[in-house]
Amino acid sequence: MVWAPEAGDTQLQTLRLLETGPRGLTETQAGTRLLEYGENTIPFQRPASWPRRLARSLRDPFTMVLLALGLVSAVIASWATAGLIVVLVVASCLLRSNGEYWADRSTLALRKLVAATVTVRRRTSEDSEPREREIPIDQLVPGDVIKLGSGDLVPADVRLLRASGLTVHQAPLTGESAPVPKLARDLPNGEDHLLWQGSSVASGSALAVVTATGAGTLFAGAYQAPVRRLSAFDRSVNGISWILIRVMLIIPPVALVANAVLRGMGLEALPFAVAVAVGLTPEMLPVVVTTALARGSALLARHGVIVKRLPSLHDVGAIDVLCMDKTGTLTQDRPVVSGSVGPDGRADPEVLRWAAVNSFWTLHLTDPPTPDPLDEAILESVLDLGDAEGLDATPFDPSRRVSCALVEESGRHVVVVKGAVEAVLERCAMSRQERLRAGEVAEALAEAGARVLAVAVAERHALHRLGEERELELTGFVTVVDEPSPEAAHALTMLARRGIRLKVLTGDHPATAARACRELGLRVEAVVDASALTPQSLDRATVIARCTPEDKARVVTALREAGHTVGFLGDGVNDRPAMSVADVGICPKGAVDVTREAADIVLAAKDLTAVDHAVVFGRRSTGNIITYLRIALSSNVGNVIAMLAAGLALPFLPMLPVQVLVQNLCFDAAQLAFAFDRADPAVLRRPLLLRPRGILRFILGFGALNAVADLVTFAVLTQVVGVAGESAFHTGWFIENMLTQAVIMLLLRPTTGVSRPLGLATGALAAVGLLLPLSPLAGTFGLVALPAAGYLWLLLVAIAYGGALLVLSRRRDWSRDRRRPSAPCR
Repeated sequence: MVWAPEAGDTQLQTLRLLETGPRGLTETQAGTRLLEYGENTIPFQRPASWPRRLARSLRDPFTMVLLALGLVSAVIASWATAGLIVVLVVASCLLRSNGEYWADRSTLALRKLVAATVTVRRRTSEDSEPREREIPIDQLVPGDVIKLGSGDLVPADVRLLRASGLTVHQAPLTGESAPVPKLARDLPNGEDHLLWQGSSVASGSALAVVTATGAGTLFAGAYQAPVRRLSAFDRSVNGISWILIRVMLIIPPVALVANAVLRGMGLEALPFAVAVAVGLTPEMLPVVVTTALARGSALLARHGVIVKRLPSLHDVGAIDVLCMDKTGTLTQDRPVVSGSVGPDGRADPEVLRWAAVNSFWTLHLTDPPTPDPLDEAILESVLDLGDAEGLDATPFDPSRRVSCALVEESGRHVVVVKGAVEAVLERCAMSRQERLRAGEVAEALAEAGARVLAVAVAERHALHRLGEERELELTGFVTVVDEPSPEAAHALTMLARRGIRLKVLTGDHPATAARACRELGLRVEAVVDASALTPQSLDRATVIARCTPEDKARVVTALREAGHTVGFLGDGVNDRPAMSVADVGICPKGAVDVTREAADIVLAAKDLTAVDHAVVFGRRSTGNIITYLRIALSSNVGNVIAMLAAGLALPFLPMLPVQVLVQNLCFDAAQLAFAFDRADPAVLRRPLLLRPRGILRFILGFGALNAVADLVTFAVLTQVVGVAGESAFHTGWFIENMLTQAVIMLLLRPTTGVSRPLGLATGALAAVGLLLPLSPLAGTFGLVALPAAGYLWLLLVAIAYGGALLVLSRRRDWSRDRRRPSAPCR
């Protein structure tokens, strides 16, 4: 049994608890521990199987409403209605489960290992000498001794035994963009002697012992994230479903009671009441919603964007606040030199040359070479190093916080020191006042958002041994900034134009984050430290700095509670908690695996332009769904009101149940075209959300207009055309319903352009209404041919109805239900 060491244990205590030593494990010990602890892999949650996903899609609220209607239809032996509902439910579930299944398959194909191989020190037996060799990282076990170098990914949680100039990128875990120095202290203080899986070595080399693998690592512990809350789509769907349920619970009993009281009909009116309920319900809703979202997801896939959960396409179109990290999103993962100044703050290129001399010979005279991102940035910005020849060098030491190089130039020997401002200044021969002035210059540079390195030189003799250099002369400061992403500026402009406020949540210094935002043209309203965040400052803040993972989740939760629809873009383990509480989580395909598991949308690259594509397609899909809901429900409500009124005024049922079923089947087939309709350009300008109250207001207004048109049709049929028989009345109203439905589909939309699928659908709907009563199938459905005057009057009513729709719809503000951001983004 191997006991887990504590963070404060000494090296010897750690090795004893792990039952290992500096020479590493034997192959036998490693094999035994591999069987005991398992492979060093993260226990990823396997995607649900296709049958299980199909069964899970039945829990959709829209689907539950339809299944309830189908059950009632089966109880009263209305098999045609029940069969139609079953077909629609199956089609919707197949479309949704199939789309999400293939999205999960695509995401699974993107998964990468944290690292491929690692150098491990093992022995063939207890008495043999250790041998270093490469093994797959999944074969690592607690107690293994491994070697790490610049550029290596840390394959497990480890404790340092030796380290030379070691700095580590921990951004995926903590959000810190700058490399963190690590020390192999025997008496540790804090956690600077520990490395965690998922981090990477920026510079230096190390020997370390593995303390935890697989599910026992901090990286794997990120799976204990908060449970995802209901998304914006889920809340909207639930609201609309409850509206439908309430209306359906009221209308059929009203129809039954009215027929029983006024016409003496009892249970024989039950099929008609069920038909009324079916006529009220938009049966194609699950199919249209799923088809619109699946089509948008398929088109997005061509842009390299994978939608893992179909409803999240609606959510990304509804977001009015997008939270993101800075590193790797607004900026690239590499620093660039922004300038160099002397001790007085004036520009001085000679300071940068001396810094480059230090970087060049530090890199070339150390064994092994220890490249550093800051050194690489400095060398890229300098073309001429002069005639300096390197004699000796020591790399950057995290404890001393400087690097030193001894060079010969123009016959003199010069030691060049570069490093942290405080560490260099304390080695310089300066008066207290000079040191204060230099510190103020460095502080001003840091407040402007740059990382500052100090450079100092001094003449020494040729045999000088590098160590604790003193009495140096300060030459100046070099400033380094994170290079902005070339695509970010344009993408930020586009997102702002679409009404999305941007908030940068970062672990960096406030000035560093604010500078990156300003360089990209993003107007920074306020910069707030996470520790001082209040509800008032949160609303104004563009940059929230020094964020921990918990702070990010807290910010996203607060924004949602304030009524915003929030998206979160991140790629590190530290982003997972915030992603889990956001309405929609977004990450690039290069994100760490645990974050990619939690994301709803996966981007092909760290490019905000891809987010803009997702927003556009999300709003197009949502716009088509809203158009369908408005038209289908307002038409259905109007028909049901008119049907109930006519049922009470006429001595016979205004329409036979089979005619209601055929009519609804035609409507449903035609309305599927809305999933392929064109989007109104206004839809793309603002966040778009399925809002139950807005849809309810719309359907009540235009539903009443539709009911008026139906009642006018009754009057025309009975008073003008002179229709007296049941069959003729049923036929006239059937034709009129088909014509007015085609008119509604064409005119009651927030755009004048007509897509080809919609044009074909409305043309086919009108043709069926006019030709079915003349076909050999007319008798099967209780329809008869009308006199020519009847057709003419019905066409006139449809034209008049279309004119009224145009007048009212042009006066209505179609953007009323689109949520506007509370403040401008730029």
